[in-house]
Amino acid sequence: MRTLVSPGALRSRRGKVVYGVVFACTLLVFVLAFLFPLYWAVTGAMKTPQELAQTPATLVPHEWHPETFGEAWDQLDLGKYFLNTLVVAGGAWLAQMAIDVPAAFALSKLRPKFGNAVLGIMLATLMLPAAALLVPTYVTITDLPLLHLNLIDSPAAVWLPAAANAFNVYVLKRFFDRIPDELIEAARLDGAGPVRTLWRIVLPISRPILAVVSILAVVTAWKDFIWPLLVFPDSGKQTLSVMLQRVAIDMPLNVLTAGMVLASLPMVALFLVFQRQILSGLAAGGLKG
Repeated sequence: MRTLVSPGALRSRRGKVVYGVVFACTLLVFVLAFLFPLYWAVTGAMKTPQELAQTPATLVPHEWHPETFGEAWDQLDLGKYFLNTLVVAGGAWLAQMAIDVPAAFALSKLRPKFGNAVLGIMLATLMLPAAALLVPTYVTITDLPLLHLNLIDSPAAVWLPAAANAFNVYVLKRFFDRIPDELIEAARLDGAGPVRTLWRIVLPISRPILAVVSILAVVTAWKDFIWPLLVFPDSGKQTLSVMLQRVAIDMPLNVLTAGMVLASLPMVALFLVFQRQILSGLAAGGLKG
């Protein structure tokens, strides 16, 4: 396999030094590219409104005001909106796990008639722009078929559309396809039905990909703006992203920035806690053993 630098050059002392320097510089650039926006937001929240708005911007605050975060929590009533967002994101995650995992297992291992056609139709929905689905989805949740319920201002207005996630079904199916059929057949011979096989055999093996899908589901629901804006006209039931946009005009810039930092902390913490599972799920290409 040919590369930009020959293996012989990399084995030399000079090659190792050059490679180390280039690798360290590249790593530093990527780290700064990802961390600098976080630094800018956190330090911006601790500046005065005048300093935050001035041009040219200051890299380090002249005066540090960490109390701005407490002011943001109280003035924006963040506790209430954190709870709203947690209910919406948690329900969306639970709905996706309850619908997408069994659907992917059925398409992968039960192989129903016309299963490939169903999967193809599901994947075709990924070709549609998200904006094109807003109107039909909104019409559906305002008059739920068969039940004729109006889900406006209800968390279910987010949960139900989130459950129909073709991307998650495809990702899960691809992972389930790599599970040896011998395991499924052995469970069947032991008298386990499809539900027990899924619960006892498939899910314990699939923890890495379930972690990835769970993180994607929670983060997507947490940061979503357009759909919660449409289905939560009642300001008391809105999520963090909608509330922060609604109060942006009247709120001091540093307090608003502090609110956005606080709103993003749970997702940052979630990634830091589960980063090993996320990376192992993304790299999962097969099963050992």
